[in-house]
Amino acid sequence: MPDPYLPDAPPRPEYPRPQFTRDAWLNLNGEWQFETDRSDSGLERGLTDRELTGRILVPFCPESELSGIAETDFLEAVWYRRTVTVPAEWADARVLLHFGAVDHDTTVWAGGQEVARHRGGFTPFTADLGDVAVPGEELTLVVRARDSRHTVQARGKQATWYANSHCHYTRTTGIWQTVWLEPVPRAVALRRPRITPDLATGSFLVELPLSANVAGHRVRATLSDADGTVVTVEGRADLDLCPRLVLNVPENRRRTWSPADPHLYDLALELLGPDGEVVDTARSYAGLRSVSVRGKELLLNGERVFQRLVLDQGYYPDGLMTAPTDAALLRDIELGIAAGFNGARLHQKVFEERYLYHADRLGYLVWGEFGDWGCETGVRDDNQRPDASFITQWLEALERDHSHPSIVGWCPLNETYQNLHDRITVLDDVTRGMFLATKQADPTRPVVDASGYAHRVPETDVYDSHCYEQDPVAFAKIMAGLAEDRPYVNTGPEGRSWSVPYRGQPYFCSEFGGIWWDPETVAAAGDDTSDSWGYGERPRTEEEFVDRFRGLTGVLLGDPGMFGYCYTQLTDVFQERNGVYRFDRSEKADTAQLRAAQLRPAAYEETT
Repeated sequence: MPDPYLPDAPPRPEYPRPQFTRDAWLNLNGEWQFETDRSDSGLERGLTDRELTGRILVPFCPESELSGIAETDFLEAVWYRRTVTVPAEWADARVLLHFGAVDHDTTVWAGGQEVARHRGGFTPFTADLGDVAVPGEELTLVVRARDSRHTVQARGKQATWYANSHCHYTRTTGIWQTVWLEPVPRAVALRRPRITPDLATGSFLVELPLSANVAGHRVRATLSDADGTVVTVEGRADLDLCPRLVLNVPENRRRTWSPADPHLYDLALELLGPDGEVVDTARSYAGLRSVSVRGKELLLNGERVFQRLVLDQGYYPDGLMTAPTDAALLRDIELGIAAGFNGARLHQKVFEERYLYHADRLGYLVWGEFGDWGCETGVRDDNQRPDASFITQWLEALERDHSHPSIVGWCPLNETYQNLHDRITVLDDVTRGMFLATKQADPTRPVVDASGYAHRVPETDVYDSHCYEQDPVAFAKIMAGLAEDRPYVNTGPEGRSWSVPYRGQPYFCSEFGGIWWDPETVAAAGDDTSDSWGYGERPRTEEEFVDRFRGLTGVLLGDPGMFGYCYTQLTDVFQERNGVYRFDRSEKADTAQLRAAQLRPAAYEETT
């Protein structure tokens, strides 16, 4: 393995959960034993009880180059094994084993005992090791991840046949986000908080779930800024499994979060024992902002902010769905801002939480999304079909990401196929279930039931469409109907509607552009044998690409009925060559010109 990844310097060493941090933790990234189990017979063959034959660098998936394996064939199941020494100073604690994400169906053993199962490749889960983890002693961890292409699952853009093609990309199997150990108090401990801003009253609602209730305990939350403590509030912790504290910010200390001023307050959380001693503590942060709907407008802090979003799929040449470094996550946001975007649709996967942390810090507007592209009921050779696990995993994503101020909307589904005349309605059930789950878990943000194609929930907060027309004049005609409450709506075969009628919601074109700009192929005398692809005819020069970009974005910037748009896409991804930047993040066109194209005066006042 590369020298930088020695045990004292594991890959991705940063704390993976930046909105709920504790000082004591042990990063388990680094070298693990590894073995491929192509027939998923490892349990019968005793892989839980013996050494494995290979090595892998966690948290990178075995398909990636950074893992040290780079096996891109189908992997029915994979196994991991590692022995760790539980720190002796954790003697009085209960030890938790956290996984950021494992694709797809995971079983975990510790000390020979099964301690966790989890289904879903995008969301975190935790194993409480109970009495299995003995401080000061070694503990053997074994992980099996099954990822059959025949198992119904949400997989996003992962290919279900061998090779990459069109917008299907190399698969991810097994561990692909950070693994770590964490000690918590045995009797009662803090769980992940939910922080909800209330701009109207200048306050934060801080909900503090607990592992149990113990007589005499209290919770305390302290909000602070650069000038020191803003407010401290205490409450009882023995009457409710989720004590709620309201932190009122004095008017002279109120400062809203926005792209123009992404101000964050620090938040200290404490669990106090009967004598006032600190039993458990964690750090977090919060942004004071609101998202609201007024007619067709989507407002931030009560003001119009045109959302110039870019589609970001979060793939990397060497790490696939895992960023090679934390700096790479930050860099993607900086690249979007440099090109004139003020936010992103995080497309077809649940991004690493540290991406959201950087978006919070930089004031980058984000729509959180699930990975389920093209979900439908009628295609039997496609395993991305709706089932209850979609809702379960989406709820886990909502719980993880609720408190991030950069998230201004939720998008549980994308480009679903369901005609009004279909007799199979399970997709309708799952669509409505995911919409209702989102509104129950977070009523403070707008929800689009499905981005593009099949809008199935009449009360969806946002209506949208996807349109890849490449001629700006024709594109303008397609989008012109919004002025008369007849917006462009995606339709299915024979022009049949996929959607319930539009009823005046805020509307945006949430995918457009996708210009097939592949300068290397153009330089090779227009070689049409290239396996690259994008939308429309390839521009012949950079100037032609910039002109088309300017024309398409200009159609939507000048539309007073739009609250924003989302341009496809930030970077090329493998053979898909329609990014603003190349796959390696190098500049593909003059970024300054793209930024200038988007910062032209729109039909209303810009605040950013």
